[in-house]
Amino acid sequence: MTSRQTGTLKPTRRAFLLSSVALATAIAVPLLPVPSFAAAEEPARGGSVSINIGTEPPVLVLIAHSAGAAYYISGKATESLLTYDKEFNPQPLLATEWTVSEDGLRYWFKLRQGVRWHDGKDFTAEDVAFSILALKENHPRGRATFAHVKEANVLNSHEVELVLAKPAPYLLTAFASFEAPIVPKHLYEGTQIAENPHNVAPIGTGPYKFVEWVRGSHALFVRNEDYWGSPKPYLDQIIFRFIVDPAAAVAAIETGEVQVSTANLPLTDIDRLKANPNLVVDTDPAPYSPSIARAEFNLENKYLADIKVRHAIAHAIDKDFIVNTVYLGYATRLDGPVSPDLAKFYSPDLPKYEFDPAKSEKLLDEAGYSRGADGVRFKLFIDPTQPSGPPKQTAEYIAQALAKVGIKVELRTQDFATFVKRVFTDRDFDIAIEGMSNLYDPTVGVQRLYWSKNFKPGVPFTNGSKYSNPEVDRLLETAAVEIDPKKRLELFNEFQKLVVEDLPTLDIVTPAVITVYDKRLKNLKLGVEHLWGNGADIYLDGQS
Repeated sequence: MTSRQTGTLKPTRRAFLLSSVALATAIAVPLLPVPSFAAAEEPARGGSVSINIGTEPPVLVLIAHSAGAAYYISGKATESLLTYDKEFNPQPLLATEWTVSEDGLRYWFKLRQGVRWHDGKDFTAEDVAFSILALKENHPRGRATFAHVKEANVLNSHEVELVLAKPAPYLLTAFASFEAPIVPKHLYEGTQIAENPHNVAPIGTGPYKFVEWVRGSHALFVRNEDYWGSPKPYLDQIIFRFIVDPAAAVAAIETGEVQVSTANLPLTDIDRLKANPNLVVDTDPAPYSPSIARAEFNLENKYLADIKVRHAIAHAIDKDFIVNTVYLGYATRLDGPVSPDLAKFYSPDLPKYEFDPAKSEKLLDEAGYSRGADGVRFKLFIDPTQPSGPPKQTAEYIAQALAKVGIKVELRTQDFATFVKRVFTDRDFDIAIEGMSNLYDPTVGVQRLYWSKNFKPGVPFTNGSKYSNPEVDRLLETAAVEIDPKKRLELFNEFQKLVVEDLPTLDIVTPAVITVYDKRLKNLKLGVEHLWGNGADIYLDGQS
């Protein structure tokens, strides 16, 4: 790493502005003491909140990991430069002002002063420059998100300049705390980032300080009394619980053992929880990282390599049945690769494969796969990402639906780690029922699944189907650097039409994001980051 990248002092902001190519109007943000989406009422201080996140994450800081369960935890201790309102407009966090050049190749950030790390050291631009380059090198998504960042320059103690080799029109949206944490250079420099002990015992700038992680039970964080956003945070402590058993998860929220539950609540219990006068059942989307459920076809399978077979499978499956019976209505039918929760990029006018078993049979006959004496055309395996719940139930239904048109399907279940190895390393699968996140921009969350250059055996959550279409590659690569929003949207719309026609995967539903919480809790979710923000605004109504 060169001295230029690690923080040698660079010119002042004035020199930067004069040297940039035709700078756009600056996105200047007033120097707010604390970013706030909250209402005007005075929040109460005190209290403890327990949040059940279900699966126990492997780390608590996401500098070199993308574990979904850690989304809820990482940003409470380690913040990033920005947060985002409900329209995805960036708001100040560790950065108070920012400017992007008209050509999209330079980003300037002015950093908040008077911020200290939990160990008492001062937060500076050195930490930001170091962290951006660490994310680029070590984070599973950061390698792509920050791929075009060729320099991270320290202009002075509280100003940073990012210089890009190519435009990255999504970059200003990439600085959510759980997605791009800023970590202390003095504790990470010279270490193996992925193995640094502070990944499991965070030292950050955030409103909550790490106390303990009791494996299999909980992680405890307490109020940071020296927080730059004082008088926030309002809570005394947050406890993250790892309750995996569905019955126990329901009992914990009903009895008040936990005040928030985000995972492992059976859909069959949601109506009862709605009737509880002490609870709120929230199904608002999580736009920063919306999830979709889909069936991925292995195009190396000789049957699935035939587009008529893939179209036939699509017509044999009743997505509305899956919405109403598997998800009990807590999902939205999906007919393309982008969730409606990512509204800016969602295309509602895509072709639909309506449920039509007769058309399915006709396509299979045309493909040359007639029924044998036993009524079977050919056999496939189907593997759900989880051995229970909606993924397994979806796989069971698809197996039954395909049997009716002459395709015999054998269901296999396994734990998540085995599923990932089977699909993305061993490639020992035919149809995989999986959940994927669109994330905050299609270049970050969708391109990875369809770009031919992202077929990478051994790397999870990539192009597992081995799909390749040169025109799709061209559209994705052009959109990735297109700085005109209108042109970029047109490129993504055309991409969606092509992949719906080629059908390397069958997109099925966008599951509802269900959060059940104590009605006394206020400001639990602000902006588009769902429960993944820093939590500084959360308070318990009625606390003294």
